[in-house]
Amino acid sequence: MQGSLKHIFTILFACCTFAQEQKEVNAPEHIKSIIFKGPTQDQFPVATLGQTISLEFDDLLANEQDYYYKITHCNYDWTPSQLLKSQYIKGIDNQRILDYENSYNTLQPYSNYKLKIPNTNVQLKVSGNYVLEIYNDSYELQFSRRFVIYSDLVGVGAVVKRSRDFKHLNEKQVVQINIQTGTTQIVNPKREVKIAIVQNHHWPSALYNIPPQYTVGKELIYKYDKETSFFGGNEFLNFDTKDLRSPSSVISHVEFKELYHHYLFTDRYRFKLPYTYFPDINGDFVVRTLQGSDQSREAEYTQIHFSLPYAEELALDNVYVYGKFNNYSLNEENKMFFNEDNGMMEAVIKLKQGFYNYKYVIERKDGLVELNTISGNFHFTENNYLVLVYYRKFGDLYDQIIGVGSTNSREISN
Repeated sequence: MQGSLKHIFTILFACCTFAQEQKEVNAPEHIKSIIFKGPTQDQFPVATLGQTISLEFDDLLANEQDYYYKITHCNYDWTPSQLLKSQYIKGIDNQRILDYENSYNTLQPYSNYKLKIPNTNVQLKVSGNYVLEIYNDSYELQFSRRFVIYSDLVGVGAVVKRSRDFKHLNEKQVVQINIQTGTTQIVNPKREVKIAIVQNHHWPSALYNIPPQYTVGKELIYKYDKETSFFGGNEFLNFDTKDLRSPSSVISHVEFKELYHHYLFTDRYRFKLPYTYFPDINGDFVVRTLQGSDQSREAEYTQIHFSLPYAEELALDNVYVYGKFNNYSLNEENKMFFNEDNGMMEAVIKLKQGFYNYKYVIERKDGLVELNTISGNFHFTENNYLVLVYYRKFGDLYDQIIGVGSTNSREISN
């Protein structure tokens, strides 16, 4: 009996030890143009139970390989929850993606895959954080993406204020939040309720573990300054390749080789320049083409040439082209290299036709990623903020999401 108890304790200890945060895994080079969205146009799936979440991606190997999907329910901190799969899924996952077609009349062949959740095999039963994983036919993980399912049980209001921190008065934005709990019985708000604040649908910069500052009746109020503040950054740079053959205000010229090559005008360092507003889509991208009617199968892949003058701010550290098109990853494909002939930092990235936002970021030798050293920080910058409200009452096995709110800094006030 003593040996059995020891064995059980060992198993439980191992489970706790290896319950690691489920970070998003980025795809190999042959998988591109991953589009993952819910009911809105933003590529950040947030939906209520029963609403459709859509995944689409291209495989440049174009060999009609089999891909499978798996769904994992997670806690507030993105570690796997204690729920059994049958407790959060109705049906069976680990199914093959059946909806795929090959590209049509393109220089770069590819297979386009599509998946919708819920479907005939899988329906989700509870709210919370989820991770969708895509495997190949050798059961090797290809990539994963986070998504959020919520129940609309509480009202979530949010506004953006200018920072009162004199050190960052012109650089930061502060999100202030109020939650109306309504009929939801919350006994101990500081222990049972947690929030996450996400800027521009960018998980790496999200803020967590912020308790209510105070409560008034059934209202939870978060009127912090430093605790809920974000650097404003700057508007994203952009380009549009929907017309393969046409230069534009940001595309200097187009060349045809094995594929079309689009050469962007050299970008500037904007941290010392005055803030200038021009509309962006906050780092996102949209696939589109004028050369066909089916964006998924007829859009062409082109080589995009980026350039940035070398400057002392870069030191000898790594510089990357950064955006939703590569899920904000830092990899060899979007890393810039120094061209001794012209003194430029340059990168060439293969991307599907469309409208793209991007920026340049620096990875220092100690691993610190500086998002806004090149572009600058301005409190005027237009940013989206999403507020997720989590709730776990005493005795529950998982964190449910009971409300979602959003705001934009366009109406920032002092």
